[in-house]
Formats: sequence, structure tokens, C-alpha cells
Amino acid sequence: MKPRYDVTARKRPVNVTLNEDLVARVRELTPNLSGVIETLLADFLEKDRVRRTAERAAIRAAVATWNEFAEKSGSFAEEHSML
Repeated sequence: MKPRYDVTARKRPVNVTLNEDLVARVRELTPNLSGVIETLLADFLEKDRVRRTAERAAIRAAVATWNEFAEKSGSFAEEHSML
């Protein structure tokens, strides 16, 4: 899958506060902590994009269902309006 961010963008230092024990354990597995964090951030962005897309689709489906119901049954508000 093609990343949805510019993988060629320049790198810049950032300050991140992480649990000391967690960092030590990760460093036992890889010397490239920055690479691991970058991969995790990219995964987070993709999962969030998928979640937001699904949420928008669910909202569109709910609106379509409500509109279909209103067309068939009429408006509840109009039926019970005191005006």
C-alpha cells in the first residue's frame, strides 16, 4: 500500500516524552527508535482515516434510511404539530 504522506519529506527533531523502561525494551529490539515511531504514526493515521471513512459512510446510510422512512411515512413532526 502506498503511504498517504510524503515519505521523502525532510526529517526534523521533535521532543517526545516516553516511558524510560519502554524505550529501553524497544532499543533491545531495534536501534532505530525514530523509524519505529514513524511507522506507528503512519499506521495510526491510516487507521484513523479508515475509521473516519466508515463513520461518514454510516452517517450517510442513517440519513438515507431516515429520508426513505420520511418519504414513505411522512413527517412525525408534521403529524403531531400544534401549529
